[in-house]
Amino acid sequence: MNHQIEISNLSELDQAVQAIWDICKEQNCFLFYGEMGVGKTTLITKLCHYLGVEGNVSSPTYSIVNEYERRSGQKIFHFDLYRLKSVEELMDIGFEDYLYQDAIVLIEWPEFGESFYEKFVKVDLRLGEDHKRIVDLSIEEV
Repeated sequence: MNHQIEISNLSELDQAVQAIWDICKEQNCFLFYGEMGVGKTTLITKLCHYLGVEGNVSSPTYSIVNEYERRSGQKIFHFDLYRLKSVEELMDIGFEDYLYQDAIVLIEWPEFGESFYEKFVKVDLRLGEDHKRIVDLSIEEV
């Protein structure tokens, strides 16, 4: 199942996040692909707030993972794997354990973890004409 969402400006971001969740709410693992600066962290921040996270949502660039909690009590793990240099580093932080909890897992720069993902939403962000953001969604299973 493939879907495409266009975001022309920041005022459309809330609608885009609602559309993403409506399409993918049965999934718990989301992989965010896209060039640096295309808006992965901004989209994740809006998604977390839409899902009921209160307080600050920020990029875990240096900590590798941030943990948030929905109003329902369900955890959200937000990963940024950009700085990792090997799969062994993922193993050292117990990455696989995070994936198999009853939690939502949001992963920026997910390439190093590709051998771990079984069923996931691929969220591919790119810059379109007139600075639009194009979000391509696909639910995939390995």
